[in-house]
Amino acid sequence: MTPDPSAPAVALPNASAAPAEVDRSRPNYRLLSLLALGHLVIDTNQGSLPALLPYLKTGLGLTYTATGVIVLMSTITSSLIQPLFGFLADKTARRWLLPLSVILSAFGIALSGVAPSYAAVLALVMVSGFGVAAYHPEGYRTATQVAGDRKATGVSIFSTGGNIGIAVGPPLITALITMFGMAGSLGMLLPGLVVAILLMVVLPGLSRPLPARTDGRASAPQTMVGAMTLLVLVISIRSWTQLGFTTYMPFYYLEVLQGDPRMVGTLLAVFLGSGAVGTLIAGPIADRVGHRRFMVSVFFLAAPLAVAFLLVSGVWTFVLLAALGLVLVSTFTTAVVLGQAYMPRNLGMASGLIVGFAIGAGGVGATALGWVADRWGLSSALWISALMPILGCAVSLTLPEPRSR
Repeated sequence: MTPDPSAPAVALPNASAAPAEVDRSRPNYRLLSLLALGHLVIDTNQGSLPALLPYLKTGLGLTYTATGVIVLMSTITSSLIQPLFGFLADKTARRWLLPLSVILSAFGIALSGVAPSYAAVLALVMVSGFGVAAYHPEGYRTATQVAGDRKATGVSIFSTGGNIGIAVGPPLITALITMFGMAGSLGMLLPGLVVAILLMVVLPGLSRPLPARTDGRASAPQTMVGAMTLLVLVISIRSWTQLGFTTYMPFYYLEVLQGDPRMVGTLLAVFLGSGAVGTLIAGPIADRVGHRRFMVSVFFLAAPLAVAFLLVSGVWTFVLLAALGLVLVSTFTTAVVLGQAYMPRNLGMASGLIVGFAIGAGGVGATALGWVADRWGLSSALWISALMPILGCAVSLTLPEPRSR
């Protein structure tokens, strides 16, 4: 039968449209896993520094203030310059930085253990920090683009790789130094080399441009400058607590609680490992209840847990530390996603500001806490850290909701 040309045309469903839409709405788990693996190694190197500090302090005869300066140099190079790398990531992809950054982070931290002087330690920590800074903005920008509609869920996968690395770093370097002495830190080179080679092998495929999305920058609302400023302040406050605990908790455990030196790595692993679990859990919860509401709730819970930790001993030290890490570190993914919602046209810059500048400001806090510890004791420094979430909760209540597209 010949069709009537005068009959109205009937639009048939496009068979290829649905799968494409589904692909855009779901996270690209293969690419997220690759990015998370690099994130794991990068943050294993970064996370090993707190466990290395007691050995450096003893070996080089450092004060707490000088020890805090090591943390400051690490955070300046690994965090405060991340907005610059974020700006560059928004301009054009530089995927070759991914394997290079893994090599730099491993090289710096591995040689720090055998450095002959305090100045050499500072220089090597800065080299490692540059590697950390180069990796994060491009990684977060790409992870957000391939995370589909459930961005907090997808980005939490990428973030969890880093948080696992931060948790693995302390017991790994503690075990290496316990078995081989300070030269054992050179063992940190091996995972860095392996993953850098893996990234170089897959780099051609990783460098292909990502598929265009219909909700791209052209339709994105303008940057919410005031909201982003408040969010940076909130994360800076949170970083005071987290870096305060990771930097000075090992000394508190050894000198105040008279703990076993072999348990320092385990103690940090409990805190940061629980944070990795919290990060993975936080994504779906934040997507469901709202990112701003989740941030406020976490700060509300963190302060009593931190205070309780300083009032207990024995096994409860580990239990409450795990609970604090689970709650406090879980804000990491939510903060990145919320920051990108405030700066939808500059995803790399938003990631650099949250992951870099805001967390780096916590390094300044760690140095100030070292000054407090030298004059009034470790307990005073940790009490300040424990009470900071109260201020964070108050400021987070002022965060506005992101504008809709």
